[in-house]
Amino acid sequence: MSAVDELFRDHTGLEDDAEGTRAADATDEEETEAGPEEAPSGRGFGDPLYSGPIAQLSGVTRFFPGPPPVNALRGIDLTVDRGDYLAIIGPSGSGKSTMLNTLGLLDRPSTGTFLFEGIDVAELSEDERASLRARAIGFVFQSFHLMPTRTVLENVMLAGTYAGLSREEREPLARRALERVGLAHRIDFTPNTLSGGERQRVAIARAVCTSPRLLLADEPTGNLDRANSKAIMGLFDELSADGLTIVMITHDEAVAQAAGRRVRINDGELTVIA
Repeated sequence: MSAVDELFRDHTGLEDDAEGTRAADATDEEETEAGPEEAPSGRGFGDPLYSGPIAQLSGVTRFFPGPPPVNALRGIDLTVDRGDYLAIIGPSGSGKSTMLNTLGLLDRPSTGTFLFEGIDVAELSEDERASLRARAIGFVFQSFHLMPTRTVLENVMLAGTYAGLSREEREPLARRALERVGLAHRIDFTPNTLSGGERQRVAIARAVCTSPRLLLADEPTGNLDRANSKAIMGLFDELSADGLTIVMITHDEAVAQAAGRRVRINDGELTVIA
């Protein structure tokens, strides 16, 4: 199972099929009877008031023994401050996906230190990592990762499910997020009736629904035509202007130009562009 697949199974075990639909329905029924499941406390919440960097990597490496053995990250030093809009640029196999998985708490460094809001993530349990990820980080992927049998509104509400919110809490949040991305008129549609650009906007709404402190975007325009790519990047500009911290992974130099900071990754090593 890939790191992305694991992400969308966190907390609820929801999958992109009929079984996942039944699981989601069962979750709502259980909440009606007993209220939402109590979320982990302490380090699993992170620290929204922490004034230092969102993420700070020092000497981070990631080694996969193979075969063949791969040094995916080599001595990475990177600081992501609050409000940053950072693009990490690199070709396939450069280590950029491993960077995203590391920043998104989907993978652990082999060596080095990774602080998230001042918390050493190496000291977190798996449950604490999952809780922190659900509450502090939003994800946008090239392939959208929407559940085809659920409506647009239900797909966006899943972010609140992962964060441990009740249905009464997550529905208004999802509606506001869809209004923000211009899809309030599509809430009862299913993903297969939407264009690629609309599906990516649904994915962005899901990512920002619970007001994360960090948005991670992996090739967000990779499956879109030029017009839809421009619209999505315009939406990212708006989110950045509102103060959301964004880290975007891309191979596209033109897309990367939108970011205020740019670094290049090649063979697991980072170099600063601007």
